[in-house]
Amino acid sequence: MMLALLLMGSAIVRLGLEAGPAIAREVASLKEGGQEEPAHQGETQRGAMPDTAELQTMLAAFQQREKVLAAREAEIQDRMKALEIADQAIEKKLAALEQAEENLRATLALADGATEADVSRLTTVYEQMKPKDASALFEEMDPAFAAGFLARMQPEAAAGIMAGLSPEAAYTISVVLAGRNGSVPKE
Repeated sequence: MMLALLLMGSAIVRLGLEAGPAIAREVASLKEGGQEEPAHQGETQRGAMPDTAELQTMLAAFQQREKVLAAREAEIQDRMKALEIADQAIEKKLAALEQAEENLRATLALADGATEADVSRLTTVYEQMKPKDASALFEEMDPAFAAGFLARMQPEAAAGIMAGLSPEAAYTISVVLAGRNGSVPKE
């Protein structure tokens, strides 16, 4: 008796929990189709074929979804083309920038070479001058500028010029020469 009561209680609970949503779905599908059939005629078996109106609705929904997907695909393709064009433009600009950098590097090397040649030539001129005449010129130069030339000269020519300078000028140039490499790292 107890077992029979439990089985009947279980059946009632199942009907209440599972049948209610199933009936609600059936009523909603009937209302969507535009036809309301009586409850005894509207019951369809699982797996039954939908009617023509439902098929046309589904077909229209699929066609609409296909249009949306085609539009998205076209938009993505447009974006990809735009990215390709932008990438090509960036590549061209990068190549032009690298070429300009190479040209600048070559120009700077040429200018440095020309400057170096001019300074070497001027140093040779100062070395060839009489020490007394060169000393008069070095006396008027900025001490850092004069120290640069003296550092490049042959020691004998530099010594002759330094001997002809006033003690103050000789001292200042010597301090500049001695301190030129003072800031170079030791290690």
